[in-house]
Amino acid sequence: MFLAMNRFRIALGREEDFVAHWRSRNSYLDAVPGFVSFHLLRGESNDQYTLFVSHSTWESEQAFSDWTHSEAFRRAHMQAGQTPRDFYRGPPQLELFESVL
Repeated sequence: MFLAMNRFRIALGREEDFVAHWRSRNSYLDAVPGFVSFHLLRGESNDQYTLFVSHSTWESEQAFSDWTHSEAFRRAHMQAGQTPRDFYRGPPQLELFESVL
């Protein structure tokens, strides 16, 4: 199993708009070989931002890598580019994990 996570620092007061944007976008993941699941997680807030994490689970690192070179990836990320920039307090931070247990 392989996990890909993006950490997003979202401006205070824009959290619900950010979640609504994710709810309305088409990720095209359901048709991608090796895709297992996706979750958008809300973390703690501080005086500058609220932390969100997108969490996708894959059958293997190769399945994730194949997706990043696919038409489904391009289509999904074209939509992601339509997210209003004032949501963010810095760029997303990608983290990749291989399951060991």
